Amino acid sequence: MKLVVDEIGMELNKKSLVKDISFHVNEGEYVGIIGPNGSGKSTLLKTVYRVLDPTSGVVMLDNEIHTSYSNKDFARKVAVVGQESSVPFDFSVEDIVLMGRNPHKRFLEHETHIDREIAREALEDVGLHGYGQRSFTTLSGGEKQRVIIARVIAQQPSFFILDEPTNHLDVHHQLHILDVLKQSKLTVLTALHDLNLAASYCDRLLVMQDGKLIANGCPSEILTKQLLKEVFQVDATIWTHPITNKVQVMYVSQGMRQEAYEKELKKWLQR
Repeated sequence: MKLVVDEIGMELNKKSLVKDISFHVNEGEYVGIIGPNGSGKSTLLKTVYRVLDPTSGVVMLDNEIHTSYSNKDFARKVAVVGQESSVPFDFSVEDIVLMGRNPHKRFLEHETHIDREIAREALEDVGLHGYGQRSFTTLSGGEKQRVIIARVIAQQPSFFILDEPTNHLDVHHQLHILDVLKQSKLTVLTALHDLNLAASYCDRLLVMQDGKLIANGCPSEILTKQLLKEVFQVDATIWTHPITNKVQVMYVSQGMRQEAYEKELKKWLQR
């Protein structure tokens, strides 16, 4: 499934949140959106997955305007993990994951054995084997996030849209979930805060600042000292991981610089 975003703009209460953004995501491509808080990443994603109506521009999915799809047809194609994915009632884990099968069922149709098997496999994919009958409200924040991700896996879409999918997850499960998405070979558009995860998993990065798309390219082109300083206001050293051969970021804070300076000064004074 191919996504084309053409000059999308979004205003809310006369404030421009997203400004004339254009990009595309090819079928099977894994594209990350990075940028500081308040740069418009979540707002942009919401216009793509139809929670917000853009003020200007158009979003195309497989050469069709994305709003032309019925809700069910859209859900068959696109699965979404928002930044604030909540469950209003106390369902079992299995029941929540089975909700991902709803786009494939007729009205009031019960789950089949195949649906339950798909849900079971989705839970295994996110490392929650045996959690099916657990109450959702008893889970930790990280476990809840993995249940939500299992639900979209069970949806069997062609396209994943994810807003900070690694929220609340420990490092092991961050890597595991991003591995699962990468190995699916499906089209992925995701907002990520962790620049090293974005560089490790994404084929291409979109950089947002003040509601604008200011850079679009592969991680090795995008993640430069200059961009990190201008966009994120951080000093950093850029290096290549010796195993993955992916570009990585090592941050250097003012405090670290001061500490290093004082150590060198002390050595000099002791000569």
